[in-house]
Amino acid sequence: MALPLEGVVVLDLTRALAGPYATALLGDLGATIIKVETKKGGDSTRAWPPFEGEHSLYFDSINRNKSSIAIDFYSAEGAALLRRMALDADVVIENFKPGTMAEMGLDPAGLRAEKPSLIIASVSGFGSSGPLAQAAGLDQVAQGMSGLMSVTGEDAAHPMRVGVPIVDIYAGVFTAVGIAAALFGRERTGGAHGGVGRTVETSLLEAAIAVSAFQGQRYLSTGQIPQPQGNNHPVLAPYGVFATADIPIIIAAGGDRHFQQLAELLGDPELGFEAEFATGRARSEHRDALTARLETLLAARPGLEWVAELRRIGIPAGPILNYEQVFQDPQVRHLDMVKRTTRRDGSALPLLRGPITVDGAAPVISKAPPALGEDTRAVLDRLGLTAEQIDGLLAAGIVAEPAQQPSRGTTQEEGV
Repeated sequence: MALPLEGVVVLDLTRALAGPYATALLGDLGATIIKVETKKGGDSTRAWPPFEGEHSLYFDSINRNKSSIAIDFYSAEGAALLRRMALDADVVIENFKPGTMAEMGLDPAGLRAEKPSLIIASVSGFGSSGPLAQAAGLDQVAQGMSGLMSVTGEDAAHPMRVGVPIVDIYAGVFTAVGIAAALFGRERTGGAHGGVGRTVETSLLEAAIAVSAFQGQRYLSTGQIPQPQGNNHPVLAPYGVFATADIPIIIAAGGDRHFQQLAELLGDPELGFEAEFATGRARSEHRDALTARLETLLAARPGLEWVAELRRIGIPAGPILNYEQVFQDPQVRHLDMVKRTTRRDGSALPLLRGPITVDGAAPVISKAPPALGEDTRAVLDRLGLTAEQIDGLLAAGIVAEPAQQPSRGTTQEEGV
C-alpha cells in the first residue's frame, strides 16, 4: 500500500538536527525530501563527530531517505533556481534566523502570493518575534532556559542536560506533526492545486517548555518550583532505580495494588499496608525510608531474576542497558529497528529506522544518507531542466555534484 505522504514533495532547507529530524520522519511516511545544501560544505553536521572514516555519523543518523542537491545559495542563478524549486514543492521547511528567507529571495509572503497552496514551516531558536527572535538558539540553551535542566540530575546544585538533544528532537517531531496537519487541512480546502497553504512554526524554546508537562503545570497551579529527583519519579513511589544483588534495575509500582503485589513478591506482604507506605502520597513523602526497605529485600536476588518475576506479575520493570546491550536485546531485535544500507561510496551503514508503523508495516530505508550534491542531476531533471541546462549550471558553479558517481547499493531490509 502507498504510504500516507507519497506524492508530497518537501523542499528541505534545514540543517543541524531539529529540521532534519522533522524531514526524516516525513520521509519515513513516504514524502519526497529534497535536501538543499550550500556548495561550501553542506549541512554543518557533515563536519560533526562521531566519524566513520570520512562519514559523519551525526549527519547519517537523521538524513535517511533524502536527496541532496548542492547550490550556490547567494548567486542570482542559484536564488532563481531555489525559488523555482520552492514553488514546485508542496512544503518548504527552514530553520534560519527570522528574515533570512527573504534575504535569499524566498520571502514567505511572496511565495504564498504566487502559490497559495504552499505550506511553509519554520523552526527557530526562540520564536519569530520577541526580544530573542534574532538570537542563536541551540538544544542545551533551550534545555537550560525551559526548566528541563532544573529538574534533571541528582540535586538542585548540579543541573544536568538530558543525554541526547531532546529539544531538537521534539521540535522536529512537533514540526512534522504541524506539517502533516497542514497537508490534511489543504486537502480539505481543495488539494495541492486549490487548497489553502498554512504557515507552521515552532521554536526550540517552545518545544522545550511544552514537554515540561505536569512539572510546568505544578508551578502554574500551585506556585511550587519542581526540584530534581535523580532517578526517582518526581511524584510516584516506588518508581525509579533500585539496587539488587548485582545490578540496578528500574521498578515502577506507583499504584497501591502494584505496591502491594511488589511487597508480597519481595517476601514482606505487610509492607504494602504499613501506614507510612499504604497510600501513594504517604509513599512519596517517605520515599527514602521506602527505598531502603525495598533495597534490603531486593539484595536477595540478581537484578534480572527480579525483572523476570516483576514482569510475570504485571509490574513494569527493566534493566538499565548501555547501547551495546540495547542492540542485543531480544525485544529490540524483534522490532527490527536496525537496517543495513549502503552509502554511495559502497560503504555499509547499519542505520536506525524511523519509529512510526503504518498498517503494520515499519518504515523502510529506501535511500542511504546522501553525499553532498549526490542527487543534484536527478533533482534538476525532475524540475524539468534539460541535460544541457544542468551541465551549464554545473560548469558555472551554480550547483555541484560529487566528483565521481559510483552506483549506489540498495537497502537490505534485514536487522543487524
